[in-house]
Amino acid sequence: MKTEYEWIKVEVKDGVAVIAFNNPPVNQLSEHMVLEFVEAMQDAWADEEIKAIVLTGTGKNFIAGADITQLLQVKSKEEFLPFLQKNHEFHNAMELSPKPLIAAINGNCLGGGLEVAMACHYRVAAQGVNIGLPEVKLGLLPGAGGTQRLPRLIGLPNAMEMITTGKFIKSEKAFSYGLVDELVPAEELLDTALAAAEKFTSGQLGTANRMASQRFDRLPSAAEKKSLIEFSRAMMADKAKGYIAPWKIMDCFEKGLTTDYQHDVEVEADLFGDCLVSDVAKNLISIFLNERAAGRLPRTKGLEPAQIKKVAMLGGGVMGSGIIHLLLANGFEAVLWDINDEALDKGVEAAKKTFAYKLKKKKLAKDAFEDLFANKLSTTTDLADMGDVDLVIEAVVENMEIKQDIWQKLESICRDDVVFGTNTSALPITDMASVLKDPGRMIGLHFFNPAERMPLLEIICAQQTSDQTLATSVSFGRAIKKVPVVVGDGPGFYVSRQLGGLMGGAVFLTADGVDGASVEQAMLEFGMPMGPATLADLTGIDINYHVNQTFAKRLGERYAVHPLTEAIYQLGDYGRKTGAGYLDYSQDPPVPNPRVVEAVAKYYADNNVEPRQASQEEIIDLMLACGINEAAYMIQEGICDRPADMDLAMVYGTGFPPYRGGILRYADKWGLDQVVSALEGLEAKYGPRFTPAQLLKDMAAEGKTFYSY
Repeated sequence: MKTEYEWIKVEVKDGVAVIAFNNPPVNQLSEHMVLEFVEAMQDAWADEEIKAIVLTGTGKNFIAGADITQLLQVKSKEEFLPFLQKNHEFHNAMELSPKPLIAAINGNCLGGGLEVAMACHYRVAAQGVNIGLPEVKLGLLPGAGGTQRLPRLIGLPNAMEMITTGKFIKSEKAFSYGLVDELVPAEELLDTALAAAEKFTSGQLGTANRMASQRFDRLPSAAEKKSLIEFSRAMMADKAKGYIAPWKIMDCFEKGLTTDYQHDVEVEADLFGDCLVSDVAKNLISIFLNERAAGRLPRTKGLEPAQIKKVAMLGGGVMGSGIIHLLLANGFEAVLWDINDEALDKGVEAAKKTFAYKLKKKKLAKDAFEDLFANKLSTTTDLADMGDVDLVIEAVVENMEIKQDIWQKLESICRDDVVFGTNTSALPITDMASVLKDPGRMIGLHFFNPAERMPLLEIICAQQTSDQTLATSVSFGRAIKKVPVVVGDGPGFYVSRQLGGLMGGAVFLTADGVDGASVEQAMLEFGMPMGPATLADLTGIDINYHVNQTFAKRLGERYAVHPLTEAIYQLGDYGRKTGAGYLDYSQDPPVPNPRVVEAVAKYYADNNVEPRQASQEEIIDLMLACGINEAAYMIQEGICDRPADMDLAMVYGTGFPPYRGGILRYADKWGLDQVVSALEGLEAKYGPRFTPAQLLKDMAAEGKTFYSY
């Protein structure tokens, strides 16, 4: 048979064709590799010298899924169904192969990769590899028989959990489920697969009783299936709200899993098509692709990031302790600095507490945990000990003079190539860097609380931040498993200002007679994790007030503090930290704070405002119009220029519902002319806070969108 291919490797060993997928970086099922794979399989079937076939991968992957970029181009279900049908026909042909097929799972076996493996007659896996069907995370369901073969192999309860959550399992668990037939060390994988092939060719095993599509012994009875599906749908009611794929997956189980496999995969194909053409899938796929592209900018192309091994953390407070967690958990050596030994002790203890969940879930062994703190972390009160670090991250008190003094001292201590990263959330980084001889080495590294869990890292370029500093910072962000989004220096940077824009419309509604609880509920229904009042209580009403003042001072009258905001601030009830804010936390569950209720009533009386009802549509339109407008202003001002990054930051930094794609993708769906029209109406009613950005008006007039479709 033919052995020379570009995207697969073929070798014949004692009558066994070993076909290795070789499509870096993840061996995805791109069209060019699939065509070669089909050709190689047909050659092997036709060659009388070939008695069995082993499928494996190269590098760290077996097959890590399909090429999803092609899916974004699909406009109708009808145009895609023939492709799905051909895909099913090939997988069925694999199962009906006249020669035994053995999957030697060497690495990540995900999505379409697992569906290929399940169409084989035998599966051998290396220890510790990831196996799963993550399609639901992209708004899809497994489309090559996954919803029908997996339950037949491992039972419906286990399959349901894997497919509806999209979570990976390790090969050890897959072996315990019966999904994998043998589990071996990586170095023994191929020999074990060849030995399995020998079992088939010698007659010890047969292919007829090893076809997943014809397995029925693990399937539940009709009554059991009905009960399980009803229970699972009830459990999904809140978590899957706004999504489509989890419900379609349940339909696959309900309408499929019969004795007629061909009928079952036709059901799956039809439901896959429903998911594929939905806005939800397009939005989730776009977020996935945006995440892969995050931080990859033209200005840093070709630059080699500096190697970061040892990192200094200045300040062991809530943020600093979370960052220490990230450093230790990702293989860095860390030095914690603080003003005295007492502060250091508190910082170390706080950092240790951040590992509690990993220890409880046995994701980190206790001796490994103790080793991290004994051998990877050192502490000091002397800045002179920073002479050998590769990166400094500062999270000390938000005072410009104190920060500048520290950086000036460090400039004479650290090497010239050491990056200076500040975690400030409010101070201008360009001003902070002005005291340095080389301001190009300073950058903003804005983590979100809790730093060890929140996936976003906002990287802020000051006016003189060098391309090399940026390249090193983005690389470091990825090394600590963060999504790095690069923005420019300005009040609130991007995320804080954008979130303020989105939630900032609430006070205008309340001042217009709309009950605050209605606003909260509308934003929850929209998909936000919390409403504006709950968020303000969490972050601190006083902090929000001072940020608002800063915006007004630096950005003009659009950001003037609303009189009702002023009245509520003057109460001195600043949120959870004081026991009461918009809500009173002395009761469980919290109730509206009577002092705020009284302040609102006084405002109504003083301004002749009558309480009124507002529809969810009115509330959401006002809030989203305000948020979209803020994004347009930031693009206009040069704070951000990549809509994909902006949407990514909102999803990972604020909990903006992923299935909506982000604030600018939502704007495109709404229609920019409609957004401008809404803003003009709101401006006439509520004033300059809603004045449309010139960029937004120009784009609407020219029929443009934020994204190219």
